[in-house]
Amino acid sequence: MNTLVKPESTPQAPVGAAVAVVASAAPLEQKQYLTFMLGGEMFSIGILCIREIIWYSNLTEVPMMPACIRGVINLRGAVVPVMDLSNRFGKAATPVTKSTCIIIVEVATQNEGERQSMGVVVDSVQAVLEIAASDIEAPPSFGAKIRSDFIEGIGKVNGKFVILLNVNNVLSMQEIGEMGQAAATAEVSPR
Repeated sequence: MNTLVKPESTPQAPVGAAVAVVASAAPLEQKQYLTFMLGGEMFSIGILCIREIIWYSNLTEVPMMPACIRGVINLRGAVVPVMDLSNRFGKAATPVTKSTCIIIVEVATQNEGERQSMGVVVDSVQAVLEIAASDIEAPPSFGAKIRSDFIEGIGKVNGKFVILLNVNNVLSMQEIGEMGQAAATAEVSPR
């Protein structure tokens, strides 16, 4: 932690003189991440974009939505879309169990400066971890089970890896809107 402590036995500096204090060791930059399980793998989202965590319940399905959108919920009077992350990653939908949660996340919209709340369905929430910047590796360029632009990095925690998600790419309102238009067109087209 950067703390400025004024030593008691130092001589007074002349008025108007600049005094520099140098820390002996720069602190490691750490960020907090909420970890959760999804299909047997551990993922995480930066804690700063998370509003709250709620139990899975009372979803209203909306017609002509992309398959990854499970529906909407009423969150204190606001309509919040809920995405199934597993489905978004190209896997089977997340089965609902007693530990299934919805993480409410705020994401950027197409309008600069505006934020949209969105829920994501996960198998279970694990913990909040602090991960030092030095323990985060760049996303792999190959071999990942999800799109590489969805991955912000790979964190190393206690000898295990945690996939750090890039929330703005995973929950891209523009891309989801385009998927919705494609789904609506597919449902309307004659077969």
